Amino acid sequence: MSATSKRDKLSAVSESESTRAELLQGAPWVAALTDELRRRVFAESRVAKVNARNFVCRRGEVAENWIGVLRGLVKIVTITPEGQSTSFIGVPSGGWFGEGSLLKNEARRYDGIALRDSTIAYVPRRTFMLLLDSSTAFNRFLLDQLNERLGQFVAMVEYDRLLGPDAKVAKELAGLCNPVLYPGIGNRLPISQEEIAQLVGLSRQRVNQALRRLEKRGLVRLGYKDLAILDLEGLRHFDAQKR
Repeated sequence: MSATSKRDKLSAVSESESTRAELLQGAPWVAALTDELRRRVFAESRVAKVNARNFVCRRGEVAENWIGVLRGLVKIVTITPEGQSTSFIGVPSGGWFGEGSLLKNEARRYDGIALRDSTIAYVPRRTFMLLLDSSTAFNRFLLDQLNERLGQFVAMVEYDRLLGPDAKVAKELAGLCNPVLYPGIGNRLPISQEEIAQLVGLSRQRVNQALRRLEKRGLVRLGYKDLAILDLEGLRHFDAQKR
């Protein structure tokens, strides 16, 4: 079933309070908060399980939450009324997104779709703004995130217009392993070839060819529904013309 046909099936199976606190405790910005701010985050946030191909957030809705992928993989995409989609980024476990819409107090301009069963955190606007007003450490985290995200989107414009399929796959893998945006992801990426294909807008067969070439170059090592990143810098600066 397509994501469009599941537009009204956003999962809202919330976790218990103790499980919610346990899951949020691993967020990279939580440790630097004061005890009181941490308590507020745990008490006021919501953690929900979102099934694969369901919406995490939807284009046009009022942005009321900052969103974190505690477990899973989310695609940020726009879908036309005709069903055509354009993918922007993939957000793996440990990633947070949606701060721009909150800061500008505007409706979301994209859909967030779970590519696999995912555990998603929703931090309410009031809590997000409290953190902005009260925590220097949180502001530093957010500034670093916005700066890194800007660089990611600038690079996306470049490789979408100038690079071939192999390089697009290489850049996407490098982006998913960004240590600032997705700390703790490590050098093993739990992602299938089908999920990569959905992120870069290529067929699964073409992604497989690209991955085999990257493996031959010594940049990755393929596994079953995952891959090991052997040379992150090599992926970031991959040039298909070089031998």
